[in-house]
Amino acid sequence: MTSRATVGVLVPAAGLGVRLGPGAPKALRELAGEPLLVHAVRGLRAAPSVGPVVVAATDVALVEELLAPYDVVVVAGGAERQESVRLALAALDPAADLVLVHDAARCLTPVSVVEAVVACLRAGAESVVPVLPVADTVKQVDGDRVVATVDRAALRAVQTPQGFQRSVLERAHASGLPTLTDDAGLVEALGGTVTTVPGSEEAFKVTRPLDLLLAEAVLAARA
Repeated sequence: MTSRATVGVLVPAAGLGVRLGPGAPKALRELAGEPLLVHAVRGLRAAPSVGPVVVAATDVALVEELLAPYDVVVVAGGAERQESVRLALAALDPAADLVLVHDAARCLTPVSVVEAVVACLRAGAESVVPVLPVADTVKQVDGDRVVATVDRAALRAVQTPQGFQRSVLERAHASGLPTLTDDAGLVEALGGTVTTVPGSEEAFKVTRPLDLLLAEAVLAARA
């Protein structure tokens, strides 16, 4: 893959985000006066490598209005995240040979992480995920009983954007495999190779009300 390969980005943003509490869908919850989705797309647009961006949303007209300054294509999302990615992929410019899939809830992901994923793809990796070491002790449980302590040295917490050679991602989504929590999991299930690059503490996922407070602190620190 040459350094001139076009990089497209898919942003599935149709989820409800029930753990964040009642209100708008998670991608449209506000952080410092703007939806998480706007923060996420703005960050992607700041990455020099990023070309076409497709967002899969529930309210297409509203999201088109919100993202009008950022030159994106908005399509209707599906009932499940995996379906939203598939629909966005189908709408992506055919010229995009490399594809990133980014979670709108990881709205403060640094440009450096995006560029690291792209660089790894351009170096020949078929799929790439940014990761962080697991800091907590992890227990395997059966009900309320601990049955084992997992060796965290070999564990990594996975972030986004996850990157793929387009043919690899298309093959994964055409496989008919059951719904998984991320696209790299589909590639793994098909026997593909997933390579890691360092993630960032700032690329955390806004899932709970406490995460919004942390995101506000990160924005304040950046300012």
